[in-house]
Amino acid sequence: MSATAPPVITTAGNKKVGKSTAATPFKTRLPKDNWWIGLILPLSILALWQAASWYRWVPPIFLPSPAVTAKAFFKMLFADSFHKDFWESISIVSQAFIYGSFAALVLGVAAGLSKNVERFLGPTFDSIRHIPGIAWLPLIVLWLGIGAPAKVLVIAKTVFFPVFLNTLQGIRSVDKNYVELAKVLTLTRSQLVHKVIIPSAVPSIMVSLRYSAGLAWAMVVVAEGLSGLHGVGFLIFRAQALLMTDQLLVCMVVIGLVGFGIDRLMFLLQKRVLRWKQGFDG
Repeated sequence: MSATAPPVITTAGNKKVGKSTAATPFKTRLPKDNWWIGLILPLSILALWQAASWYRWVPPIFLPSPAVTAKAFFKMLFADSFHKDFWESISIVSQAFIYGSFAALVLGVAAGLSKNVERFLGPTFDSIRHIPGIAWLPLIVLWLGIGAPAKVLVIAKTVFFPVFLNTLQGIRSVDKNYVELAKVLTLTRSQLVHKVIIPSAVPSIMVSLRYSAGLAWAMVVVAEGLSGLHGVGFLIFRAQALLMTDQLLVCMVVIGLVGFGIDRLMFLLQKRVLRWKQGFDG
C-alpha cells in the first residue's frame, strides 16, 4: 500500500509549498537607541533660561544670560585659576570615596558573614548614621582645622553608610537555595563566600557605590562652602556673598556636568562588572 503524498499547492511563481514546509520565524526589529531623547529636557531648560534673560522676566543681576555665564566661565578658567579649585575638589572627593567605600566594604562583609560582628557594630553605627555629616563638620574642623583632612573625613562618613548597609543587605539577601546547593556540593566556608555569597551580593554593592560616588561629589560643595578657602564649594558661597551670579551659575553647571560624568562612569563600571546579569531593559 503506497503512502499518500502530501497535497502540493502551486503558486503563481511556480513555487511549491507543502504541509511539511517550516513556517518562517517571526522577527521583530528592535528599536534603535534614541539617545537624543535625553537632550530634549536640558535644551528646553537652556531655551527657557535664554528667554527669561532676553525678555527680562528676571533681572540680569539675579539671572545672567547663558552667553554672560559662558564668558564668566572662561574668565574664571584663565584669570582666576578655576582649574586649581576644581582639581582640589576632585582630589578631596576621590580620597573620601576610596577611604569610605573601602572601610564600608570590609566591615559590611564582616557584618554580613557574622551575626556577632553585626550585633557588635549595629547599635553604634545606627546611632552615628543618623547624625548628618554637616553636624559633624564643626567638631571635626576643631580637631583637624579647615584643611582637606576635615573635608575628607566628613565626606568619607557620608559615603560609608550607604555602601555598608547595601553590602550587609546584599549578603543577607543571598538565595537560600544557593547556600543549600553549596552544602550539597560540600563547598568549604571559604569557597561558599567566594563563589556564592560575594557574587550574589555584587549587584547590591555596585548600586551603593554608584549612589555614594554622586553623594560624595554633592557633599564636597557643602563641606568646602562651610569650611574652606578653596574648591568649587568655596567659590559658590563666595559668589553668593558678593552677588556674582554669573560665577555662581558657572559653578552650578560645572557641578552638574561633573556629577553626570561621575554617574555615567560608575554606570559603565557597574555594567562591566555585572555583564553576566541579564535584566529588563525597558
